[in-house]
Amino acid sequence: MDGRDWGTFLLPYEQAVEELKVKFKTMRSELKKREEYAPIEFVTGRVKRISSILDKAKRLNVPMDQLETGIEDIAGIRIMCQFVEDIRRVAEYIRGRKDLKVLYEKDYITNYKDSGYRSFHMIVEYPVQTALGQKIVLAEIQVRTLAMNFWATIEHSLSYKYRESLPEEIRIRLKKAAEAANTLDNEMSSIREEILEAQKQFEDNSNITSQFLKAVHQLYFYHMINEAIDYQERFNKIWQQGQDHDMEAVKELLVEVKELLTEAKKKVLNHEV
Repeated sequence: MDGRDWGTFLLPYEQAVEELKVKFKTMRSELKKREEYAPIEFVTGRVKRISSILDKAKRLNVPMDQLETGIEDIAGIRIMCQFVEDIRRVAEYIRGRKDLKVLYEKDYITNYKDSGYRSFHMIVEYPVQTALGQKIVLAEIQVRTLAMNFWATIEHSLSYKYRESLPEEIRIRLKKAAEAANTLDNEMSSIREEILEAQKQFEDNSNITSQFLKAVHQLYFYHMINEAIDYQERFNKIWQQGQDHDMEAVKELLVEVKELLTEAKKKVLNHEV
């Protein structure tokens, strides 16, 4: 083993992971605002542990002075999606980015491993601006569904415990679990439109509720205290009933409050003039 300073060696990888996490989370937020649905559910990242780097280097016969090019996943980003269809879409977004370069891809969804492992991998070059100048680091981006990720997380833990020599019984059961996870993904895809519609309705209802409560709070600013209390009580009564048509009633209240606020703003402007 060489006498390298591992803390310094891993710094650019840590920076790459943090920057890529922020960028993909920002992408998620932007897509959600533009399209009301984002194919990215959530993003995680990690820098490989030193022991794992050494184990992989030994397994792949990578010399210690070639770790930066021989180990491609020292920096790792994981992007989770709700549906299998979303994975291709996310991969397309990544290919189109100008702040990284995709070197190659490994499709373990179409060509899943014998173990049952499914995921879509992209090996990228990412430029990091360090104190000593720009440094290009390799990173692996894994794009997978929540079901794929659940299975892979369990399989990884078991492989670590048994040092990648899984007992045959566990291997068989894991393979069956992978098939079950794949069945789950297929079932979710078959009702994708219904799921998205339900999620959109939930988001819309949440936004209406937030808008109403903010509008009521604004009434206090215009010293319309009695009106604010009245609307809050009417809202509470609707909310406690818990009926399907509740949101229509809240929408009507929101329209009324907005009209009150518009009139209040006009009076303030006229008074100022």
